[in-house]
Amino acid sequence: MWTRSLFSPKTEIPKSAFIGLSLCSVTLVLGLWCLLTYGGITPKDFLAAPHEVIEAAIKRIGNLSLFHHIGASLSVILSGFILASIFAVPIGILMGSFRAVQALVEPLTGFMRYIPVSALIPLLILWVGIGIEQKIMVIFLGTFFQQLILISDVSARVSKDLIDCAYTLGANRKQVALRILVPACMPGVMDNLRVTMGWAWTYLVVAELVAADTGLGYMILNAMRGLFTDVILLGVFTIGILGLITDFIFKVLRKKLLPWSADF
Repeated sequence: MWTRSLFSPKTEIPKSAFIGLSLCSVTLVLGLWCLLTYGGITPKDFLAAPHEVIEAAIKRIGNLSLFHHIGASLSVILSGFILASIFAVPIGILMGSFRAVQALVEPLTGFMRYIPVSALIPLLILWVGIGIEQKIMVIFLGTFFQQLILISDVSARVSKDLIDCAYTLGANRKQVALRILVPACMPGVMDNLRVTMGWAWTYLVVAELVAADTGLGYMILNAMRGLFTDVILLGVFTIGILGLITDFIFKVLRKKLLPWSADF
């Protein structure tokens, strides 16, 4: 019976069962939320009811302020993430493939990835000011060094037999790098970019902590000062939905741009 496959590792289950289980988890969380709020278990100041969050959303969609905050946050997230990826992808591939590059880059990378980005905010304010540049740098620093480690691991796992085979067939060093190494790395690189995009969203509130007057992080922090939990939850849900959208986009891009990815 198909029910046995639910508890069998690495076994596919019917799509209807997958959707049903997903809906069950969402319904369970929503039911618990309703129980805590409508049941009077949690005070209103600590947890807004679902209808209050919906009302807050309708109000801010109607006056377009929510879209204004979303646009500001997307510009920060995408700028910082794209900038980090432009540098991290080639350096990470080189780091995982060439021991000399690894020796140069790994000590600094290993040191920086353990430093909380929030600890660097005072320096960033001194160096780049309190404008959008500071917010972009927070996203950049929060993702760049993590990307380096992950992408270098992907590059290091490319089979040397694959490269030796290319040399045997007459390929030169440039051809091996561009036509063997990079295509073999790209599926793993895309997966890691998808993961680190999630980290970029988690740094949003930190990025908009200082001197911000717009953005979802600012909206959440500003609502926190007045204990407007409906607005806080609206901001949290909006970030979650945008995160799911970007995650879906990465899945589609991986499938469309890397048709050979199933082979690696």
